[in-house]
Amino acid sequence: MSEEQQVPFTSQQDMNQQDDTKTGDPETINVKVVSSSGDEVFFKIKRTTQLRKLLGAYANKVGKDVNTIRFLYDGTRISETDTPHSLEMEDNDTIDVMVEQVGGYSS
Repeated sequence: MSEEQQVPFTSQQDMNQQDDTKTGDPETINVKVVSSSGDEVFFKIKRTTQLRKLLGAYANKVGKDVNTIRFLYDGTRISETDTPHSLEMEDNDTIDVMVEQVGGYSS
């Protein structure tokens, strides 16, 4: 066989490996969830897991209703359908937790 015939096979293998990384990496990352009072809770999740699981687990752990707290990553509110992969999170990143405030000041 000539080298030209071998190259497409190797290239196809490389393309398959690249496609695997595009569809989601199943490896896990560690995420720190920090409350406004400074309390920290650590989670280990897959990069492809929807964050609703983490948000619910955190709320359950601290004894709050998940609908009364807000989760932020890099200042942006996290959606339940977001994943660490979709948010481009890295190992040991931090999610901030804020208590939802209802109402406001009126004069």
